[in-house]
Amino acid sequence: MDLILWRHAQAEEGEIDDDRPLTAHGRRQAAKMATWLDRSLPSGCRILCSPTVRTVQTAEALQRKFKIIEAINPAAKPQQVLDAAGWPSARGPVMLVGHQPWCGQVASLLLTGEIQNWTIKKSNAWWISTRDKEDGNDLYLRAVLSPEFFLD
Repeated sequence: MDLILWRHAQAEEGEIDDDRPLTAHGRRQAAKMATWLDRSLPSGCRILCSPTVRTVQTAEALQRKFKIIEAINPAAKPQQVLDAAGWPSARGPVMLVGHQPWCGQVASLLLTGEIQNWTIKKSNAWWISTRDKEDGNDLYLRAVLSPEFFLD
């Protein structure tokens, strides 16, 4: 299974956290990352998105169908997020568009076996994969990319 964690892009400040839209910079970040993701993601990739305005706007930059999932809201716990994705047995790749701290916590749990407070910067994408092997699944980090990596 492939699991792609895409943290939302930079958002405006605001009193109602769920309603904060992307800044102009955040829209550029999301567009840059979406260009790479669109070229790289398989056509059958399921895209699951937190219900906040900033995550929906980030996902919209990809211009693919996505599903809003309440279970991956900003307060979600790593196991809730993994359950929503169907990890590790879902058929096909799954991308989650979400938040800190759970993006970093999910990455650390999968890669080290422990929940740690790793930072995943805004609009970064982490691609974690498994391969079936005779002696069990082989888990590896396929890519970590930042929108700053791509030239304007």
